[in-house]
Amino acid sequence: KKAATAPRLPPTRLALHHFDVTYSPQLRERWPSVRAGLLCEQKYGALLNNFSTLRHVARELELLNAADFVSRAPKKEAGRGDGAPQEGSGEGRRALRAERMAQAGTSPPLGASLRSSIRCYTFPRGDITRFRPARPDALGLLDYYLMDAASLLPVLALNVQPDDFVLDLCAAPGGKTLALLQTGVCGHLAANDVSISRTKRLYQILHSYVPREIRETVRVTSYDGRDWGQLEGGTFHKVLVDVPCTTDRHSVMEQDNNIFHRRRTKERQMLPMLQLQLLMAGILATKPGGEVVYSTCSLSPLQNEHVIERAVEVAETQYNISVQVEDLSHFRTLFQDTFSFFSDCRMGELVLPHLTANFGPMYFCKLRRM
Repeated sequence: KKAATAPRLPPTRLALHHFDVTYSPQLRERWPSVRAGLLCEQKYGALLNNFSTLRHVARELELLNAADFVSRAPKKEAGRGDGAPQEGSGEGRRALRAERMAQAGTSPPLGASLRSSIRCYTFPRGDITRFRPARPDALGLLDYYLMDAASLLPVLALNVQPDDFVLDLCAAPGGKTLALLQTGVCGHLAANDVSISRTKRLYQILHSYVPREIRETVRVTSYDGRDWGQLEGGTFHKVLVDVPCTTDRHSVMEQDNNIFHRRRTKERQMLPMLQLQLLMAGILATKPGGEVVYSTCSLSPLQNEHVIERAVEVAETQYNISVQVEDLSHFRTLFQDTFSFFSDCRMGELVLPHLTANFGPMYFCKLRRM
Protein backbone atom coordinates (compact mmCIF):
# COMPACT_ATOMS: atom_id res chain seq x y z
CA LYS A 1 0.00 0.00 0.00
CA LYS A 2 2.85 2.38 0.76
CA ALA A 3 4.30 1.79 -2.69
CA ALA A 4 0.93 2.49 -4.29
CA THR A 5 0.58 5.85 -2.56
CA ALA A 6 4.23 6.93 -2.77
CA PRO A 7 4.57 10.20 -4.69
CA ARG A 8 5.91 9.80 -8.20
CA LEU A 9 8.90 11.80 -9.26
CA PRO A 10 7.95 14.71 -11.53
CA PRO A 11 9.11 14.35 -15.15
CA THR A 12 11.68 17.13 -14.71
CA ARG A 13 13.39 15.09 -11.97
CA LEU A 14 13.22 11.93 -14.07
CA ALA A 15 14.78 13.81 -16.99
CA LEU A 16 17.60 15.19 -14.88
CA HIS A 17 18.34 11.76 -13.40
CA HIS A 18 18.37 10.24 -16.89
CA PHE A 19 20.74 12.94 -18.14
CA ASP A 20 23.04 12.51 -15.13
CA VAL A 21 23.34 8.81 -15.94
CA THR A 22 23.76 9.14 -19.73
CA TYR A 23 25.49 12.49 -20.29
CA SER A 24 28.03 12.37 -17.48
CA PRO A 25 30.06 9.57 -19.15
CA GLN A 26 29.70 11.29 -22.54
CA LEU A 27 30.68 14.83 -21.51
CA ARG A 28 32.87 13.84 -18.55
CA GLU A 29 34.31 16.93 -16.83
CA ARG A 30 32.09 19.20 -18.92
CA TRP A 31 28.83 17.74 -17.60
CA PRO A 32 28.60 19.75 -14.32
CA SER A 33 28.89 23.00 -16.29
CA VAL A 34 26.42 21.87 -18.96
CA ARG A 35 24.02 20.65 -16.26
CA ALA A 36 24.14 24.04 -14.54
CA GLY A 37 23.43 25.75 -17.86
CA LEU A 38 20.41 23.55 -18.55
CA LEU A 39 18.96 24.40 -15.14
CA CYS A 40 19.43 28.17 -15.52
CA GLU A 41 17.62 30.74 -17.62
CA GLN A 42 18.21 30.30 -21.33
CA LYS A 43 19.92 33.02 -23.34
CA TYR A 44 18.19 34.43 -26.40
CA GLY A 45 19.10 36.10 -29.64
CA ALA A 46 17.03 38.67 -31.55
CA LEU A 47 16.49 37.62 -35.17
CA LEU A 48 15.90 40.90 -36.98
CA ASN A 49 12.87 40.94 -39.25
CA ASN A 50 13.99 42.19 -42.66
CA PHE A 51 10.34 42.67 -43.63
CA SER A 52 9.74 45.23 -40.86
CA THR A 53 9.86 48.92 -41.78
CA LEU A 54 11.45 49.81 -38.41
CA ARG A 55 15.04 50.63 -39.43
CA HIS A 56 16.48 51.86 -36.13
CA VAL A 57 16.36 48.47 -34.40
CA ALA A 58 19.92 47.37 -35.17
CA ARG A 59 21.33 50.66 -33.89
CA GLU A 60 19.20 50.43 -30.75
CA LEU A 61 20.55 46.95 -29.99
CA GLU A 62 24.14 47.99 -30.70
CA LEU A 63 23.81 50.81 -28.17
CA LEU A 64 22.87 48.14 -25.62
CA ASN A 65 26.15 46.33 -26.48
CA ALA A 66 24.48 43.58 -28.51
CA ALA A 67 26.08 42.50 -31.80
CA ASP A 68 25.02 40.57 -34.87
CA PHE A 69 26.87 37.28 -34.40
CA VAL A 70 26.25 36.23 -38.02
CA SER A 71 27.93 39.14 -39.79
CA ARG A 72 30.61 39.49 -37.11
CA ALA A 73 31.98 35.96 -37.60
CA PRO A 74 33.46 36.28 -41.13
CA LYS A 75 34.99 39.67 -40.24
CA LYS A 76 36.61 38.18 -37.16
CA GLU A 77 37.89 35.24 -39.20
CA ALA A 78 39.38 37.55 -41.84
CA GLY A 79 40.87 39.78 -39.16
CA ARG A 80 42.79 36.97 -37.51
CA GLY A 81 45.34 36.93 -40.35
CA ASP A 82 48.69 35.73 -39.03
CA GLY A 83 47.02 34.82 -35.77
CA ALA A 84 45.04 32.02 -37.45
CA PRO A 85 45.52 28.56 -35.96
CA GLN A 86 48.53 26.65 -37.23
CA GLU A 87 48.29 23.25 -38.89
CA GLY A 88 49.75 21.55 -35.85
CA SER A 89 46.88 22.58 -33.60
CA GLY A 90 43.52 20.82 -33.57
CA GLU A 91 41.77 24.03 -34.58
CA GLY A 92 44.27 24.55 -37.37
CA ARG A 93 43.75 21.06 -38.74
CA ARG A 94 39.99 21.53 -38.76
CA ALA A 95 40.25 24.89 -40.54
CA LEU A 96 42.64 23.50 -43.14
CA ARG A 97 40.45 20.45 -43.68
CA ALA A 98 37.45 22.70 -44.33
CA GLU A 99 39.52 24.82 -46.71
CA ARG A 100 40.69 21.77 -48.66
CA MET A 101 37.14 20.46 -48.90
CA ALA A 102 36.08 23.85 -50.22
CA GLN A 103 38.78 23.74 -52.89
CA ALA A 104 37.60 20.25 -53.85
CA GLY A 105 34.07 21.58 -54.29
CA THR A 106 32.53 19.39 -51.60
CA SER A 107 31.66 22.16 -49.19
CA PRO A 108 31.25 25.94 -49.36
CA PRO A 109 34.32 28.04 -48.60
CA LEU A 110 34.91 29.20 -45.07
CA GLY A 111 32.26 31.77 -44.25
CA ALA A 112 30.42 31.34 -47.57
CA SER A 113 27.29 30.15 -45.80
CA LEU A 114 27.28 33.42 -43.90
CA ARG A 115 26.85 35.63 -46.95
CA SER A 116 23.30 35.93 -45.84
CA SER A 117 20.89 38.70 -44.96
CA ILE A 118 20.09 36.86 -41.71
CA ARG A 119 20.91 39.13 -38.77
CA CYS A 120 20.71 37.92 -35.18
CA TYR A 121 21.83 40.07 -32.25
CA THR A 122 23.17 38.56 -29.04
CA PHE A 123 24.64 40.04 -25.90
CA PRO A 124 28.30 39.23 -25.09
CA ARG A 125 29.38 36.21 -23.07
CA GLY A 126 28.45 36.66 -19.44
CA ASP A 127 25.98 39.47 -20.22
CA ILE A 128 22.50 38.32 -19.12
CA THR A 129 20.63 41.42 -20.31
CA ARG A 130 17.15 40.57 -21.56
CA PHE A 131 15.76 41.87 -24.83
CA ARG A 132 12.67 44.06 -24.71
CA PRO A 133 9.50 42.54 -26.22
CA ALA A 134 9.20 42.87 -30.00
CA ARG A 135 7.38 45.95 -31.35
CA PRO A 136 5.13 46.24 -34.41
CA ASP A 137 5.75 48.61 -37.29
CA ALA A 138 3.03 50.63 -39.06
CA LEU A 139 1.88 47.49 -40.89
CA GLY A 140 1.78 45.46 -37.70
CA LEU A 141 4.91 43.40 -38.48
CA LEU A 142 7.11 42.78 -35.43
CA ASP A 143 10.69 44.05 -35.52
CA TYR A 144 12.46 40.93 -34.24
CA TYR A 145 11.89 37.36 -33.16
CA LEU A 146 13.41 36.11 -29.91
CA MET A 147 14.88 32.61 -30.18
CA ASP A 148 17.76 30.47 -29.04
CA ALA A 149 20.49 31.91 -31.28
CA ALA A 150 22.00 28.43 -31.70
CA SER A 151 18.80 27.47 -33.56
CA LEU A 152 20.02 29.60 -36.47
CA LEU A 153 23.10 27.45 -37.01
CA PRO A 154 21.21 24.67 -38.88
CA VAL A 155 19.68 27.33 -41.16
CA LEU A 156 23.10 28.88 -41.82
CA ALA A 157 24.53 25.41 -42.47
CA LEU A 158 21.81 24.79 -45.06
CA ASN A 159 23.35 27.65 -47.08
CA VAL A 160 20.27 28.48 -49.17
CA GLN A 161 21.15 29.80 -52.63
CA PRO A 162 19.01 31.98 -54.95
CA ASP A 163 15.98 30.13 -56.36
CA ASP A 164 16.54 27.00 -54.25
CA PHE A 165 13.49 24.84 -53.60
CA VAL A 166 13.56 24.44 -49.81
CA LEU A 167 11.64 22.10 -47.51
CA ASP A 168 11.34 22.60 -43.75
CA LEU A 169 10.05 19.12 -42.89
CA CYS A 170 9.26 19.65 -39.17
CA ALA A 171 8.65 23.39 -39.29
CA ALA A 172 6.52 24.32 -36.25
CA PRO A 173 6.59 26.45 -34.20
CA GLY A 174 8.24 28.46 -36.99
CA GLY A 175 11.50 30.10 -35.91
CA LYS A 176 13.65 28.31 -38.49
CA THR A 177 11.02 28.83 -41.21
CA LEU A 178 11.09 32.55 -40.44
CA ALA A 179 14.91 32.53 -40.60
CA LEU A 180 14.77 30.80 -44.00
CA LEU A 181 12.49 33.56 -45.25
CA GLN A 182 14.91 36.20 -43.93
CA THR A 183 17.50 34.98 -46.46
CA GLY A 184 15.26 36.46 -49.15
CA VAL A 185 16.47 33.94 -51.73
CA CYS A 186 14.20 30.87 -51.43
CA GLY A 187 12.74 30.11 -54.85
CA HIS A 188 10.06 28.05 -53.15
CA LEU A 189 9.56 27.23 -49.47
CA ALA A 190 7.46 24.36 -48.18
CA ALA A 191 6.88 24.31 -44.41
CA ASN A 192 5.41 21.11 -43.00
CA ASP A 193 4.52 19.85 -39.54
CA VAL A 194 2.42 16.84 -38.62
CA SER A 195 0.83 18.61 -35.65
CA ILE A 196 -2.24 20.69 -36.55
CA SER A 197 -2.00 22.71 -33.31
CA ARG A 198 1.71 23.44 -33.85
CA THR A 199 1.00 24.37 -37.48
CA LYS A 200 -1.42 27.01 -36.17
CA ARG A 201 1.51 28.47 -34.22
CA LEU A 202 3.53 28.51 -37.45
CA TYR A 203 0.73 30.44 -39.18
CA GLN A 204 0.75 32.95 -36.30
CA ILE A 205 4.49 33.50 -36.64
CA LEU A 206 4.19 34.05 -40.39
CA HIS A 207 1.28 36.45 -39.87
CA SER A 208 3.18 38.46 -37.23
CA TYR A 209 6.45 38.79 -39.18
CA VAL A 210 5.90 38.32 -42.91
CA PRO A 211 3.97 40.51 -45.37
CA ARG A 212 0.97 38.90 -47.02
CA GLU A 213 2.48 38.74 -50.50
CA ILE A 214 5.50 36.79 -49.17
CA ARG A 215 3.39 34.73 -46.77
CA GLU A 216 1.24 33.48 -49.61
CA THR A 217 4.27 32.04 -51.41
CA VAL A 218 4.99 29.67 -48.47
CA ARG A 219 3.26 26.32 -48.79
CA VAL A 220 2.22 25.21 -45.29
CA THR A 221 1.12 21.58 -44.87
CA SER A 222 0.41 19.11 -42.06
CA TYR A 223 1.50 15.80 -43.55
CA ASP A 224 3.30 13.07 -41.63
CA GLY A 225 6.88 14.00 -42.50
CA ARG A 226 7.86 10.34 -42.72
CA ASP A 227 5.80 10.08 -45.93
CA TRP A 228 7.36 13.04 -47.71
CA GLY A 229 9.78 10.96 -49.75
CA GLN A 230 6.78 9.24 -51.36
CA LEU A 231 4.81 12.48 -51.72
CA GLU A 232 7.50 14.57 -53.42
CA GLY A 233 10.67 12.57 -53.85
CA GLY A 234 13.75 14.14 -55.47
CA THR A 235 12.19 17.63 -55.57
CA PHE A 236 14.18 19.94 -53.28
CA HIS A 237 17.65 21.50 -53.39
CA LYS A 238 17.75 21.96 -49.61
CA VAL A 239 15.88 20.18 -46.82
CA LEU A 240 15.89 21.05 -43.12
CA VAL A 241 14.98 18.14 -40.81
CA ASP A 242 14.66 19.60 -37.30
CA VAL A 243 13.26 16.49 -35.65
CA PRO A 244 11.21 15.98 -32.48
CA CYS A 245 13.61 15.04 -29.69
CA THR A 246 13.92 14.94 -25.90
CA THR A 247 14.22 18.77 -25.91
CA ASP A 248 16.70 18.51 -23.05
CA ARG A 249 16.36 22.03 -21.67
CA HIS A 250 12.54 21.90 -21.68
CA SER A 251 12.62 18.43 -20.10
CA VAL A 252 14.51 19.56 -17.00
CA MET A 253 12.64 22.88 -16.62
CA GLU A 254 8.96 22.40 -17.56
CA GLN A 255 6.37 19.91 -16.31
CA ASP A 256 3.89 20.55 -19.13
CA ASN A 257 4.26 18.57 -22.35
CA ASN A 258 7.31 16.79 -20.94
CA ILE A 259 8.55 13.76 -22.89
CA PHE A 260 9.76 12.23 -19.59
CA HIS A 261 6.22 11.94 -18.24
CA ARG A 262 5.67 8.26 -17.44
CA ARG A 263 2.76 7.95 -19.87
CA ARG A 264 5.15 9.02 -22.69
CA THR A 265 7.88 6.44 -21.93
CA LYS A 266 7.21 4.42 -25.09
CA GLU A 267 7.09 7.57 -27.21
CA ARG A 268 10.47 8.65 -25.82
CA GLN A 269 12.02 5.25 -26.44
CA MET A 270 10.84 5.33 -30.05
CA LEU A 271 12.32 8.77 -30.78
CA PRO A 272 15.51 7.53 -32.53
CA MET A 273 13.40 5.43 -34.91
CA LEU A 274 11.09 8.38 -35.66
CA GLN A 275 14.13 10.61 -36.18
CA LEU A 276 15.69 8.12 -38.59
CA GLN A 277 12.44 7.84 -40.56
CA LEU A 278 12.15 11.63 -40.83
CA LEU A 279 15.78 12.01 -41.90
CA MET A 280 15.34 9.30 -44.53
CA ALA A 281 12.25 11.12 -45.84
CA GLY A 282 14.32 14.31 -46.02
CA ILE A 283 17.08 12.54 -47.97
CA LEU A 284 14.56 11.03 -50.38
CA ALA A 285 12.90 14.44 -50.88
CA THR A 286 16.23 15.92 -51.98
CA LYS A 287 17.44 16.12 -55.57
CA PRO A 288 20.73 14.36 -56.39
CA GLY A 289 23.42 16.87 -55.39
CA GLY A 290 21.04 18.48 -52.91
CA GLU A 291 21.69 18.89 -49.20
CA VAL A 292 19.95 17.99 -45.96
CA VAL A 293 20.62 19.49 -42.52
CA TYR A 294 19.52 17.35 -39.58
CA SER A 295 19.16 18.99 -36.18
CA THR A 296 17.98 18.36 -32.62
CA CYS A 297 17.99 20.28 -29.35
CA SER A 298 19.36 17.24 -27.49
CA LEU A 299 22.82 16.22 -26.26
CA SER A 300 22.06 12.53 -26.86
CA PRO A 301 24.38 10.66 -29.29
CA LEU A 302 21.52 8.18 -29.83
CA GLN A 303 19.45 11.02 -31.29
CA ASN A 304 22.37 12.72 -33.01
CA GLU A 305 25.40 10.92 -34.49
CA HIS A 306 23.81 7.46 -34.31
CA VAL A 307 20.82 8.62 -36.38
CA ILE A 308 23.18 10.09 -38.99
CA GLU A 309 25.25 6.91 -39.19
CA ARG A 310 22.17 4.72 -39.53
CA ALA A 311 20.64 6.99 -42.21
CA VAL A 312 23.81 6.85 -44.33
CA GLU A 313 23.74 3.06 -44.03
CA VAL A 314 20.02 2.73 -44.84
CA ALA A 315 20.28 5.09 -47.82
CA GLU A 316 23.06 2.94 -49.27
CA THR A 317 21.69 -0.53 -48.55
CA GLN A 318 17.94 0.00 -49.06
CA TYR A 319 17.81 2.80 -51.66
CA ASN A 320 21.22 2.58 -53.36
CA ILE A 321 21.73 6.28 -52.56
CA SER A 322 25.18 7.51 -51.58
CA VAL A 323 25.10 10.15 -48.85
CA GLN A 324 28.14 12.16 -47.81
CA VAL A 325 28.49 13.76 -44.37
CA GLU A 326 29.78 17.31 -44.83
CA ASP A 327 32.46 18.92 -42.66
CA LEU A 328 31.03 21.78 -40.56
CA SER A 329 34.06 22.24 -38.31
CA HIS A 330 34.55 25.78 -39.66
CA PHE A 331 31.36 26.73 -37.79
CA ARG A 332 33.25 26.05 -34.57
CA THR A 333 35.98 28.44 -35.64
CA LEU A 334 33.61 31.15 -36.84
CA PHE A 335 31.28 31.12 -33.84
CA GLN A 336 33.53 30.20 -30.92
CA ASP A 337 33.09 33.70 -29.45
CA THR A 338 29.30 33.27 -29.27
CA PHE A 339 28.72 29.57 -28.52
CA SER A 340 30.39 26.77 -26.56
CA PHE A 341 30.96 23.79 -28.87
CA PHE A 342 31.60 20.16 -27.97
CA SER A 343 34.90 19.26 -29.60
CA ASP A 344 34.42 15.46 -29.56
CA CYS A 345 31.48 15.02 -31.94
CA ARG A 346 32.22 12.21 -34.40
CA MET A 347 30.17 13.98 -37.05
CA GLY A 348 28.23 17.23 -37.10
CA GLU A 349 28.52 19.95 -34.47
CA LEU A 350 27.01 20.31 -30.99
CA VAL A 351 26.45 23.55 -29.06
CA LEU A 352 26.66 22.99 -25.31
CA PRO A 353 24.84 25.13 -22.75
CA HIS A 354 27.26 27.15 -20.61
CA LEU A 355 26.51 29.72 -17.93
CA THR A 356 28.41 32.45 -19.80
CA ALA A 357 26.82 31.56 -23.16
CA ASN A 358 23.63 29.74 -22.26
CA PHE A 359 22.44 28.75 -25.73
CA GLY A 360 21.56 25.26 -26.88
CA PRO A 361 21.81 22.38 -26.73
CA MET A 362 21.76 22.31 -30.53
CA TYR A 363 23.10 19.50 -32.68
CA PHE A 364 23.31 19.90 -36.46
CA CYS A 365 24.82 17.82 -39.24
CA LYS A 366 24.86 18.37 -43.00
CA LEU A 367 24.42 15.60 -45.56
CA ARG A 368 24.80 15.70 -49.33
CA ARG A 369 22.86 13.32 -51.57
CA MET A 370 25.34 12.23 -54.23
